[in-house]
Amino acid sequence: MTAPEHLDVLIVGAGLSGIGAAHHLRTAFPARSLAILEARDAIGGTWDLFRYPGVRSDSDMHTLGYRFRPWTADESIADGPAILQYVRDTARETGTDQLVRFGHRVVSADWDSATARWTVEARRGAETVRFTCDFLYLCSGYYRYDHGHSPAFPGTEDFRGRIVHPQHWPADLDHTGARVVLIGSGATAVTLVPALAERAAHVTMLQRSPTYVVSVPSRDRIDLALRRIAGHRAAYTVTRWKNVLIALLTYGVSRRWPRLMKSQIRKDLLRQLPPGYDVDTHFAPHYNPWDQRLCAVPDGDLFRAIAAGRADVVTDRIATFTGSGIRLDSGRELEADVVVTATGLSMLLFGGIRLSVDGREVSTPDTLVYKGSMLSGVPNMAFTLGYTNSSWTLKADIVAQYVCRVLRHMDERRHRCCVPVPADPAMPRRPLIDLTAGYVRRALSELPSSGTGAPWRVGASYPRDLLTLRHGRIADGELRFGGPVPRAGGLDGTQDDLRAVG
Repeated sequence: MTAPEHLDVLIVGAGLSGIGAAHHLRTAFPARSLAILEARDAIGGTWDLFRYPGVRSDSDMHTLGYRFRPWTADESIADGPAILQYVRDTARETGTDQLVRFGHRVVSADWDSATARWTVEARRGAETVRFTCDFLYLCSGYYRYDHGHSPAFPGTEDFRGRIVHPQHWPADLDHTGARVVLIGSGATAVTLVPALAERAAHVTMLQRSPTYVVSVPSRDRIDLALRRIAGHRAAYTVTRWKNVLIALLTYGVSRRWPRLMKSQIRKDLLRQLPPGYDVDTHFAPHYNPWDQRLCAVPDGDLFRAIAAGRADVVTDRIATFTGSGIRLDSGRELEADVVVTATGLSMLLFGGIRLSVDGREVSTPDTLVYKGSMLSGVPNMAFTLGYTNSSWTLKADIVAQYVCRVLRHMDERRHRCCVPVPADPAMPRRPLIDLTAGYVRRALSELPSSGTGAPWRVGASYPRDLLTLRHGRIADGELRFGGPVPRAGGLDGTQDDLRAVG
């Protein structure tokens, strides 16, 4: 058997996180061998996968963009193709596109304590390819790429029209002049409705329960003014921090004074929707703002489509599909030529990779997350999990910088491995993601946990994480360092050779 290719660092995923991570690592360690394994045949991750009409970010590009490469387009809320081009341009300009191995779906990774190496198996077509690496960095996101969440609705076999899921939008679907019913009320739904309404005869957003939807400007006037005075880079830095602080303020007010935030959102809706519109039925959730992620619509495009009569919202439950549409619990029937099931994501942390240490499978739900980027008992491995209340890339950038700091610390002290080990194994646990959204609730039993105290509590504050990950101590007593360790040590990381440093 051919010996596996060895790399100093192996990144999994060539999306927004993976390309950024590769740039940080290559800049910090130009002599280190590095590769990115990508299951698909293109760079871009989410932004290459999603092709539905109107696909866009619900975060501003000054925070979703990389810290090291300013976003220079005028639109602050960008569409999917523009974001995809930004990621690919970044990869090309930084040379990280040359590091990508396409068509490699990683299926397993096993850490060997005796050699202080990972053995990684990937499927390339019908072939199994093996790599070894000193450090494994997972940038594969947190949802299944092959399919989304699709509830089993009764009667779908009777429906004579077409049923599509946004995650796999068919290229041949022409909805011009069609009656479209879109099931869902989340970020994908509020994006699709105004986009589909431009050509459809009518679009109905059918929701079981409302979501908080807020209008945001598609262009940032402060940023555009700053560019004229100070140039792109300075304006980008200022605008990025402005938007970070506004997001934190909005989140903080929502958590501390939910009634105030509800009232403000309702006032904004009343200004944008037609007089007499039933805001309280269709846009007033029973939960508090930021119990689930707020949905942002640029320039109120969803509300404009409703006001123009090209779209409407129905809040009800599905009784059954019929030959010509959907019958609701209320008895009302919605006629449809096309039904779009914008019913959510299926979470899949680490792309479904089977992790094991010395041949013993890691039970991810039994682990704790260390500094929002590593797993307890799992050596020489980091991952990216972005914020839920801010842009994904804010967290991805500082995690990548933290990984570089850890590797440099190991180089300077001639350590070959590091592993997070909680000083208090009985520490109370909290959910990893503090949202009540359906896609989160469905996956909680499969996710690692957050602890209740630093450095194990997964936070949602970018400034706090910035201080911890970019400037905090590396040797904090709970990240243990050492050389190759005995095979019998197991997952608890308490071997003599992994004594805490500092």
